[in-house]
Amino acid sequence: MRLVLLALAAAVGGASMVPAATAESAPVRGPIVQMFQWPWESIARECADFLGPKGFGAVQVSPPQEHVVLGDKGYPWYQDYQPVSYQLKSRRGDREQFASMVRTCNDAGVEVYVDAVVNHMSAGSSDASGPGSGGSTYDKYDYPGVYSDADFHGCRRDIGNYEDKWEVRNCELVGLADLATESEHVRNTQIAYLNDLVGMGVSGFRVDGVKHMPPEDVGAVFGALQNVPGTGARPYVFQEVIGDSTTTAGEYTGNGDVTEFGYYGVVANAFRDGSLAQLANLPERMSLPSDQAVVFIDNHDTQRSSPILTYKDGVTYELSVAFELAYPYGTPQLISSFAFDDADAGPPAEADGTTKAASCEDSAWVCEHRRPIIAGMAGFHGAVQGTDLVNWWDNGGGQVAFGRGDKGFVALNREGGELSQTFQSSLPAGTYCDVMSGELVNGSCTGATVEVGEDGRFDAAVAPNSGIALHVGAKL
Repeated sequence: MRLVLLALAAAVGGASMVPAATAESAPVRGPIVQMFQWPWESIARECADFLGPKGFGAVQVSPPQEHVVLGDKGYPWYQDYQPVSYQLKSRRGDREQFASMVRTCNDAGVEVYVDAVVNHMSAGSSDASGPGSGGSTYDKYDYPGVYSDADFHGCRRDIGNYEDKWEVRNCELVGLADLATESEHVRNTQIAYLNDLVGMGVSGFRVDGVKHMPPEDVGAVFGALQNVPGTGARPYVFQEVIGDSTTTAGEYTGNGDVTEFGYYGVVANAFRDGSLAQLANLPERMSLPSDQAVVFIDNHDTQRSSPILTYKDGVTYELSVAFELAYPYGTPQLISSFAFDDADAGPPAEADGTTKAASCEDSAWVCEHRRPIIAGMAGFHGAVQGTDLVNWWDNGGGQVAFGRGDKGFVALNREGGELSQTFQSSLPAGTYCDVMSGELVNGSCTGATVEVGEDGRFDAAVAPNSGIALHVGAKL
């Protein structure tokens, strides 16, 4: 979590007509969707009713541990990233509700990844002595029964120079008490917390603020986790690293996957500007190989501090997410968020600051994952896993099309005129549902259909600022 993100370079280059992307294995068949600030009971309901049936692979949930309560600031979203203990009682629910959510999502075929805050505790101005969301009292550097003064680094000032790696890893991020993650006591405390979650069925972690910890500290904590019960799998770990000239994403790949922040700059700018052809050789422009990268169009930080495209950009945003789910680079991470105008605003809340139930019928909850284009492309992503990029086509500007082996094909049009074209695919002959406009239900398509010939060719007219997507799982 960065309350102030560094500016990200988003320069765009020329397109290549040669497909350059090779598929890699994802941790789950469907995409990860960050259910930002959703309460536990609402996530459980959404896993069973929508996410599982539509082919989403995992939910990333907000930090579940006790946090500060900033009522005088209107209960902002970032209070959840200031832990005061590791008891499972946040504004989204308690331990029992969390455990029930994990069971329900797992039963629906949706894994649960927890946003893990291990770099720091609370800031000095954060309602200095509590109580926290679970009733605990505390002071900065003194969290009774958890940490004392000796468990924090001695540089007790904000990071002043991001070109000094020692400062970045030992001084304080916006006043947050910086844990001495090299300490055996700190590591063992965090390992116990994380293993408690794994024991409840949590399948992985998004690790917050990783560049503020040495790679070996992160590895010592997350490398000590138990296997996930029932599956025997290692917990999936992906680390938030906003790379710069001092800290590179590649420094942390030995611990797990890493967020590729360069991706959203390149892809979101291309869709915003209608310059899609230059995405042909996208992997060559990234800092990480596909099998180590987690990619996104927006997340809760970029939405607020460095937005390019967000839910506020309508179909242009949806098409960029469709590309993310179709193109074989990285593990896609989506977001389902709440509406905001104030960048500090928290989720819809009761008078005491606890989060209201999330409902996609309530406009306060954006529910990007339920938008038809995005929901349809979740199934596309699952259907084409393990296939390579084939049959790339572009017009040199804002119109592109490409296939994923013999499993899927997508065409995207970000120009003002219709894209009318005979496309060459590698799909088997037959009638396909366009999953951007509908789905296959009881043997028929609820949206448009496309007829693919024996030679894999088909004719299509793609309206301005729209797309079509075909895959073998939605074939009549």
